[in-house]
Amino acid sequence: LFFLVIRRRHTRAALVSWARRFVQETVSTQSTWVYDGFEPSGRMHIAQGIFKKLNVNRMTRAGGIFTFWIADWFAMLNHKMGGDITKIQTLGKYFIEIWKACGMDLKNVKFLWASEEINKNAVTYWPRVLDIAMRNNLTRITKCCQIMGRKEQDTLFASQIFYPCMQCSDIFHLKADVCQLGLDQRKVNVLAIEYCDMIGKTPKPVIVSHHMILGLQQDPNSSEPMKMSKSNPDAAIFMEDSCEQVASKIKKAYCPPGIVKLNPILEYVKYLILPSFDEMIVERKPEHGGNSSYKNYEALEKDYVSGALHPGDLKPAVIKYVNMLLEPVRQHFKNDEYARNLLQQVDQLRIQQEQEKAKEKEKAKAKEKAEKEKEQVKEKEPVKEEKKASAQNFKFLKIYSKKKKKKKK
Repeated sequence: LFFLVIRRRHTRAALVSWARRFVQETVSTQSTWVYDGFEPSGRMHIAQGIFKKLNVNRMTRAGGIFTFWIADWFAMLNHKMGGDITKIQTLGKYFIEIWKACGMDLKNVKFLWASEEINKNAVTYWPRVLDIAMRNNLTRITKCCQIMGRKEQDTLFASQIFYPCMQCSDIFHLKADVCQLGLDQRKVNVLAIEYCDMIGKTPKPVIVSHHMILGLQQDPNSSEPMKMSKSNPDAAIFMEDSCEQVASKIKKAYCPPGIVKLNPILEYVKYLILPSFDEMIVERKPEHGGNSSYKNYEALEKDYVSGALHPGDLKPAVIKYVNMLLEPVRQHFKNDEYARNLLQQVDQLRIQQEQEKAKEKEKAKAKEKAEKEKEQVKEKEPVKEEKKASAQNFKFLKIYSKKKKKKKK
């Protein structure tokens, strides 16, 4: 499951072996602090919900104490929810309710709000942020833009340049022994390792980066599936999706027969379903081979590659088990008054955000139209000038020819 980013020369097998020893020998002590941070923004997809729950439960079962850093200030710096801190914090509470409902064991888990913690510890927090900023040039910091869902070539606000320095500082502020985040966060984690070298700090935090589950749809610009994204609702299952929405999205999902590589439906089985259930039963008619039971992913993959298991049989089973994973969340938001009111607020924020996006699109279209009209006017102006100039030249030639005739006479 885990890919550890330590040194490039290590092989994947060696890293996995090291991870197992680490969990057995190191994380077994109660003094091991594990950290993950998240920006409260938009809806929570199934990778943030179910996959995160599975990873956290593994760590806490091994003896780790898990700290969730609710990065409300970071979401504001990254212009999420228009930079409105009240809206961002509402979404943070909604995320916590989902994890409670989906089965995350909260016994050794604590949630810390970045804004509160940074204000309480400003004397130690900000000098470290400034030191990280002073020891790294702008090129090195912009390489970490991926952590915000940005690209190096994007036009960044000053707040987004400051963001990686703060996230790097979080690791030391929280005294994290283990950074358990997605592979998309690896660059800032490596920045923290480099900072340890700069200041001579040992031991360095261990980076445990989990896999990024694929989106359900194929990328229109390539032959591969797109990444799971909140901005494309059809490419991901969201934690409060209805049974009908889940069925519709999975039926349309990219799932080529016999192909394992970059197959999102197989990823759902491997990373979400089989780790959550003792077995997965694929129901089929007797003439199509009857029901099949799978207790491990390798057996299912083998049947899929051989053609013994067809996408048409696999997808209904995935729909069934995904809905089973989401049902406790649906019931929680239906029956718990606090959670129900919170979901209503989140829905209102979502509607507002969609309306604001629609207005921004209209403004962009109007601006584009105005620019095109300006260009058209500019294109016409030289024609007018040419006509004017030719008319003046004709008038001059006429007068000149008359004068010449008079001289001849």
